[in-house]
Amino acid sequence: MVKSSRKIAPSPMTADISVVDLIDRYFNAYNAARLRECCQLLEREILQDNVTVGMSLAGAMTPAGLGKGCFVPLMQAGMIDWVVSTGANLYHDLHHGLGFSLYANSPFLDDAQLRQENTIRIYDITFDYEVLLETDAFIRRTLKSAEFQKTMGTAEFHYLLGKYISKVETELGIENHCFLATAYECGVPVYTSSPGDSSIGMNVAALALEGSQLVLDPAIDVNETAALTYLSRENEGKSAAIMIGGGSPKNFLLQTQPQLHEVLGLEERGHDFFIQFTDARPDTGGLSGATPAEAVSWGKVDPDQLPSAIVCYTDSTIAVPLMTAYALNRCQPRPLKRLFDRRTDALEQMKRDYLAR
Repeated sequence: MVKSSRKIAPSPMTADISVVDLIDRYFNAYNAARLRECCQLLEREILQDNVTVGMSLAGAMTPAGLGKGCFVPLMQAGMIDWVVSTGANLYHDLHHGLGFSLYANSPFLDDAQLRQENTIRIYDITFDYEVLLETDAFIRRTLKSAEFQKTMGTAEFHYLLGKYISKVETELGIENHCFLATAYECGVPVYTSSPGDSSIGMNVAALALEGSQLVLDPAIDVNETAALTYLSRENEGKSAAIMIGGGSPKNFLLQTQPQLHEVLGLEERGHDFFIQFTDARPDTGGLSGATPAEAVSWGKVDPDQLPSAIVCYTDSTIAVPLMTAYALNRCQPRPLKRLFDRRTDALEQMKRDYLAR
């Protein structure tokens, strides 16, 4: 018998079962077991004070309500320290911050009719076309402010955008703030690996035609994210990578380690913990399905920590609410690291060590 074998002997489920008991006792095999392992790894090792947690977000998570519903409570509890997201997630998050409505609907609607009715569809989510226009107008008005008229990284850009949307939410009486507003309030730096690939980037580009001096510099992001990972090693600290989906945000989060050792020559070490929720297959060679074992070959994941690297092949909209409920039930809130405020010092330390080498 394999030593790690776990006897499957669940008792009949009762009507009053908690989320924690559901996952611990009934998620016994296949991807349910992987989800249980992810949740238990969070409780046992990741959500400790000495671990810096980076999260990547791909897919349309915020239109589905996971921004305010899941990621906001996790940030407020100090369980997410820095983020790499698609621009689309951040753009659609602004709809909630501006008080606009999105609706659960059928995925089998007539899209030609929706177009005639000025209705936008994201699979089974619908909202009025005016939501896009009003959100675009808010972005352009905000980006014309003097503090945006310079070259900056996307963390500073999203921090400023979060400040403005937080003020709007307060004026509108919206008590539960959106993802970007919460990141601003909690000092969680939010990066976008492809700033031109969203409606936010489209509005930045439109303003450039009008003479705006705003430039989003990806080199700043590459260095800052590497510096945050470098900072996580202080006082024998560790680094965790939690990936919701895959794509460019996943790589941008993981490439911090090759940036440190391959390019800067500062350390030969990968992330200590790796959790991913994805429905992508590894055998097609795509990034979204790339396994943590493959990431070891790139130096993205510490080979000694492969037992703490888990891939759960499931829909993120199923896994994330369960993971969030489990973490909030089983883990104590952590002090906010406020890495946005520390990123400049972290970058300077990494720069000094690189130049000294």
